[in-house]
Parts: sequence; structure tokens; C-alpha cells
Amino acid sequence: MDELMEKIESKQFSAGTKLPSENELANRYGVTRMTARAALSKLEERGYIYSKQGKGRFLKEESMQIQLHLTGKVSFTEKMEQAGYDLETRLISCEKIGFEEKVYKLLNCEPIDHVYKVSRIRIIDGQPMAIHNSFVSEKMFPDIEKERTGISSMFAYYRKHGHTEFASSKTMLGISFPTSKEQQLLHCQSMVPLIIVENDCIDAATGEVLEHTRILYRSDKFKYDITM
Repeated sequence: MDELMEKIESKQFSAGTKLPSENELANRYGVTRMTARAALSKLEERGYIYSKQGKGRFLKEESMQIQLHLTGKVSFTEKMEQAGYDLETRLISCEKIGFEEKVYKLLNCEPIDHVYKVSRIRIIDGQPMAIHNSFVSEKMFPDIEKERTGISSMFAYYRKHGHTEFASSKTMLGISFPTSKEQQLLHCQSMVPLIIVENDCIDAATGEVLEHTRILYRSDKFKYDITM
């Protein structure tokens, strides 16, 4: 698998190239066919190759990669529109969460307060690429339960409620692999890493924390600009 990856990364295979069969790989490396199949399956799970029934496995075209600046001053929607991408946002859910100490503390909430998780899928040029989870408190937005079905842009929602300028606190980056639900939403395999970006959106005028954000980006679809 490592040697095949090396050939893919060094462009020895071009998009659409048929990879050696399981039997060819088994003979070349002196391993069982099952081992060769496992190597090809891992490459498929990582999103590098695809299968055609009865024809073999082929190298995928390189993924479109979008440059994304990790700032909280401009919404994701505005960033994509400015870059000329066709963005569609779909609301997945807006529901109360159980007590999470970290989230509640960031939102200045007590355990008896209600916090809502607003989840949206981001689809760019027809491809699902990110899941945005926004945690907001009911005491900051008392009508969120009533208004939740109309939420697509959180910044637009905040502006509707009188918050016009935004800032962000420190940004934390992490990595995970998608759950089965996230695989379905993002149309990806289990071994495609997700970049997790966490920060807080703050009203720049008052310093109030409007939301805690946890965003899952497909790592094969974005390049991240972390310049301050």
C-alpha cells in the first residue's frame, strides 16, 4: 500500500489509470491475494481509488481543494460567495443538548439553562464538504426554538437580533474520523480524516459570546490559511 501511495503522490499514475489487480499485486510482492485486497481496500477507504464491478480499481481525479481562511469575522457563506463558489446550506437539526460542561461554560450558562445545537451541512458545487455545529443558549436567543426551522446562516440570524459585528476567540484544530452518520452526510469513506475547528463567535461591540462552533471539514477538500 505504501508503494502504491508513493506512485500516486509522485504522479506515476494519472487519473483514470487502472491499478494492478489483486493477483498481480500478490505475485509482485509475494503475499496472499487477501493481503493485496486489503491494501487496495484501504486505498479505496481513503478516497484515492474507486472500483468498477468486473473491471478493476482505478485512480480517482484529484479532489477540488478550497482555500479557507480560519477567521470568525466573516461567515462561511460570505467566504464562499466571495470566492465564487456555489454554496448550498441545509439545516440538519436544531435541538436541545444535554449538559456539556465545556460548552455551557463557554456560553456562560448554568446547568439549568437550555442550549441548542444547530447543525447544518455545507454543499459546495454540488459536493457535501462540511458540517457546521453551532451551540447557542436560549437565554441569549429566547425564540430560537420557535425560529429554528428558518435558520440557514447563523450570522444572518444574529444580525436579525441586533448583532452586527463579529469577532472570534482562539481557534482550536483537531482531527477525527467520521462516524457512520457523518460518512452518509459527507459522502465519504471511514478513513477520510475530518478536520475539527472549534472557536467562539463573539459580538465585537459587547464582547458577549453568541455561540460556540464545532465545524467538521473534509480534509481532502480544503486548504487552511492560518495566517493571523
